[in-house]
Amino acid sequence: MWRKKMAAPCRRMAGVTLLHFRCFSRAAVGSAGFRQLSSTSVSRVTLQTKSQTEKRPSPWTLMAAVCLQRLPVISADCSPIEQQFRQMMQQMELEKSLLSDHELRLLEDSERISRKQADDYDSDEEDNRGDQEIVLAQDLEDSWEQKLQKFQPGLRVKADVDEDLTSLERCLADPLVLVAEQQVGGDKLWLLPQARWQEGETLRQTAERALDSLPAGLKATFLGNAPCGLYKYKLPKSARTESTVGTKVFFFKAILSNSGAPAAPSASLLWAKKSELQCYLKPAYMMKVERFVLAL
Repeated sequence: MWRKKMAAPCRRMAGVTLLHFRCFSRAAVGSAGFRQLSSTSVSRVTLQTKSQTEKRPSPWTLMAAVCLQRLPVISADCSPIEQQFRQMMQQMELEKSLLSDHELRLLEDSERISRKQADDYDSDEEDNRGDQEIVLAQDLEDSWEQKLQKFQPGLRVKADVDEDLTSLERCLADPLVLVAEQQVGGDKLWLLPQARWQEGETLRQTAERALDSLPAGLKATFLGNAPCGLYKYKLPKSARTESTVGTKVFFFKAILSNSGAPAAPSASLLWAKKSELQCYLKPAYMMKVERFVLAL
């Protein structure tokens, strides 16, 4: 009897324990399934976000500009210290150099004339030249001097041409940079010639197309395929959209190479020295351009 009474509570406890274990197993299985479902959903959302990011175009408008330079045509004027150094080197060369053939001939002619003027002069001692006319070295110098006086060198400075910024022949002793007047939004600005990048072409090809679009028909040699500078700006907040935030301009350097007749001047194109660029370019734009424009 006592054993039966003790067995009943044990059965109840065992039943309750088994019931709790079954509930716990179901909860564990359910929670594991929930975790698996959550990780799958997160991975799908991540893949969809990546695909949307890859398909979305860049919010920056890409442009390529060309920095076209005309190199100096004549030598630059010497500074005072350069003139002093040149004179010193010429004097040192004169003192240490040997006599040239022309100078030796001058000495021989001088000695021959002094012998003829002497009282004991004997014509038989002279070389047998017959009736051949003797041209003295001094006579040659006189003829050279007359030719030099007739020679008129070209002017290094032409006030009327140097003041014309549309002329390619101005400031022949200085390097010049081509600046073009272009439409940007609703304003006309002086910029380096630029064009908008088109899909399928490189940035250098865009810069070449910008140069070819000018009315002057200029030919140039580009210095490499990599840009030499970058200028970017953001649009005003009122003009920004999700697809357009601002513009990036990549600069490429080029040297004027055509040797034909100069193109006709155009009011929309200017050839400016580096010191004159600040009169036409915006300060922020000028800050980027002056880094790679060299005043050779």
